[in-house]
Parts: sequence; structure tokens; C-alpha cells
Amino acid sequence: MELDIKDKVAVLTGGSKGIGLATARALAEEGARVVVGSRTSTDELAALRNTHEVTSVDVDLAHADGPAELVEAARRTYGGVDILVNNVGASEPAPSFLEFDDETWQRVFDVTFFSAVRTSRAAIPVMLERGGGAIVNVSSLNARLPAPVIAPYSAAKAAMTNLSKALSEEFAPRGIRVNSVSPGPVRTPMWTAPGAFADVMAAQAGTTADDLLDRVLPESMAITLGRIATPEEIADTVLFLASDRASYLTGVDHVVDGGMHKSV
Repeated sequence: MELDIKDKVAVLTGGSKGIGLATARALAEEGARVVVGSRTSTDELAALRNTHEVTSVDVDLAHADGPAELVEAARRTYGGVDILVNNVGASEPAPSFLEFDDETWQRVFDVTFFSAVRTSRAAIPVMLERGGGAIVNVSSLNARLPAPVIAPYSAAKAAMTNLSKALSEEFAPRGIRVNSVSPGPVRTPMWTAPGAFADVMAAQAGTTADDLLDRVLPESMAITLGRIATPEEIADTVLFLASDRASYLTGVDHVVDGGMHKSV
């Protein structure tokens, strides 16, 4: 399927690992010129820069000035922005809601939600100068199915989904489509890193992180496909929504969860 994104300029937040890295790779392989913003690089991102037209910007997207710095780097390097993928997110799981203090809530919202607000605010005028574009916000199934151990993250992602619809209402008539993608569990560092979701939930379930990801999680969450997703499977959906083949899709939250969420 021809996606018609060759030579388009794509700005991506949080592209050094996980879903972000997979999305950066997918965009680059389709011929887009990709500008990745993240606090640190990784060997995988460096390898992608060596083989495709990918530029990385070391920037703290949780800082108020970081998103505008990223968008300006894309404008300066490639002349504008056609695609924006707001992907960066962070969570600090805890056994109880009562353990989340104000500073934790603020940190999670700064990275997960306000980064998208600020990057969109910086990118939209640049996109309008080029006649429009596409924004894809990476939300989460937790926006619909909140979990106490990640209450700030769930709330931030719910805000992200709401923001996507609000942006679409205003800017779709001006040529900018805005959609969101809500993955279920994905095998990314947010789950697999030490102290992340898998470790916290495995301790509560009395098992190991590997067993939780391979068996307990798919069974307990009734994931119809019997496994959690790979980052590449989420990236494929983002890629489609960012492309001209999704020209009549806007203001929609696309759940990609292997059949986990069963309501109509």
C-alpha cells in the first residue's frame, strides 16, 4: 500500500526506544524525513540515523521550552512540519493512590500530557503554513481502563485522548487531521525496565516479570489474541493515521489492544 509520506517532515517525541523508536523507523523506511526529540539517545536510534534521513534533538520535552525547540529544529532543518506524533510518556507506578504526591502527578503530566499540548501548540502554526498535515497522539487503553497503580499516567492519557478530539474539532476544517492511538499492554521499557509496570504487578501477583508478561497478563486481562503487542504493531497504526491513506479519519481514538477491551 502506497502511504504517500515520502519526503514529508515528521516530528516525533520520545523516539529513542519503545513505540517511539519503532514509529521513527517505520516513518523513515517509508521515506519521511524524521526529527526525533528525546532527552537521551540510544544505540538503536543512532543506528537508525546512520541508515535513514533521521535527525535527533536532545531536548527535555517536560520543560516548557523543549517542545518549541524541537519544532524549530525541524523547521530550520527541513523547512516545516507535515506530521506530528506526540508519543513521549512516563509513569511512576506505586502500590497505592495514596503514595502519589503532588510532585509525582506534576512530573507525569509534564512528560505525558503537557509535552503534547506544547508540541502541538508549536507545530500547528508551522503545519498550517504548509496547508495542513496530520497529528497522531499516542494515548493508552488506560485512558478508558484506569488502574490505581498508575493513576497519574491513566489520568494524563485520558486528557491526551480528550485533547486529540478538541484539536480535531478546531483544526480539521483547516487541513490538519488529529487522531489518537490507544494501545493495550506493549512490550516496551515502560513495562520491562527495572521497577516499571511489570515488576510492580509481578510483585503483587507473586510471580516474575517474565511470567507476568508472557502468561499472567494476557490471561488476567483477557487479551483475545493471547499475547501483548510489539512496538512495531502500534507503529503500523500510527503510520497509517499519519499517511494520506487515512485522509477521511479525524477525531477518532483507535484502540489497538488485541481484543482486550470488550465493550461496544
